[in-house]
Amino acid sequence: MMQKDLAVAIDYSLWKKDHAPVLESMKGKKIFLLYSGGKDSSVSMHLLLKACKEFGFSFKAHAGAFPVERYTETQKDRLTGYWQEKGVDILWYDLGKDADWLDKAENPCASCQKVRREMLNRVLRSTVNDWSNLVLVVSYSLWDVVSYATEHLLAGVFSRSHGGISPEMEKRFMETSQRFYPFLSMKEGYSVFRPLVKYNGCDVLKTVEDESLPVIGVPCRFKDFRPKRILEKYYEKMGLRFEYDDVVSFARKTMNLRDSSAYTKMDKEDYLSSVF
Repeated sequence: MMQKDLAVAIDYSLWKKDHAPVLESMKGKKIFLLYSGGKDSSVSMHLLLKACKEFGFSFKAHAGAFPVERYTETQKDRLTGYWQEKGVDILWYDLGKDADWLDKAENPCASCQKVRREMLNRVLRSTVNDWSNLVLVVSYSLWDVVSYATEHLLAGVFSRSHGGISPEMEKRFMETSQRFYPFLSMKEGYSVFRPLVKYNGCDVLKTVEDESLPVIGVPCRFKDFRPKRILEKYYEKMGLRFEYDDVVSFARKTMNLRDSSAYTKMDKEDYLSSVF
């Protein structure tokens, strides 16, 4: 297992310095943090809570309670109570579906993500009046993007047929490669902020432990369908750490990582419904 001294809790002062231009621009914005109750979104909430007091902005957390078996009233009350005491409201959205049908889905994780994405789009359409004032905060870690790169190499580049990479893998990489970028300023004026993308997953977990942050207590029964969850176990066992700049440089040189402009110029309907 990974040695404890290899994991380092995220230092707020260093994180703040690295993201100062973004944080300074958030005053007066509508900050929409996507919250799952997992370790990544919990650490993002923790960091933003510190930053909002210093930089003079406020935010709300939005959570899709799906699959419903994970988000019991007990779990939601526990998480809501903790963050309300800290000064953050969590808006829980009942998606009105049970999860039994996911057992029959070819890819239950992709199906679940589709449900969540549709929910997000409904909420945004009904609540956002001024898109130029919106900041979407999404919590992906460096381990996530390393896993996306590994997935593309193994299932796309190394195993491709003579016809080239399959359209499905190309679509998948179009979706995942935009997550390499910490900040995207979209053409309609809204922006996408990923506060953890430069941090290894072990450091995110160490932050959860050191700060005693509450996380959802019911694990997803489909988590092993996601390649990145399988790869995370490997990183942990081997004690691996990655550097963000090295990962991005590799992806650009060997995997044709798209420039951020490939995403920032997209219409919001296309981006939010098929890529985000």
